[in-house]
Amino acid sequence: MSTPELSWFKSSHSSSASGDCVEVALAWHKSSYSSASGDDCVEIAATPHTIHIRDSKNPTGPTLTLSPAAWTEFVCHSAQRRGSGRTLS
Repeated sequence: MSTPELSWFKSSHSSSASGDCVEVALAWHKSSYSSASGDDCVEIAATPHTIHIRDSKNPTGPTLTLSPAAWTEFVCHSAQRRGSGRTLS
């Protein structure tokens, strides 16, 4: 099954041999803090052990991957900075 909302990629645990490939699907979600005009969009795809982050303007470009703990720390830190009136640098 394939849908436009899913992004498939080869698992890093697959071998380089053509017959031993495992693909994983990511469901990307746009950040609620991204602008409605679509020009400042951050998307994430969460799995049990990794949070994938990308720029929606470049969906085939590089992604940042973090552990759930690192992502939680980032979100909490960002929320604290936002609440204090300071902006992120």
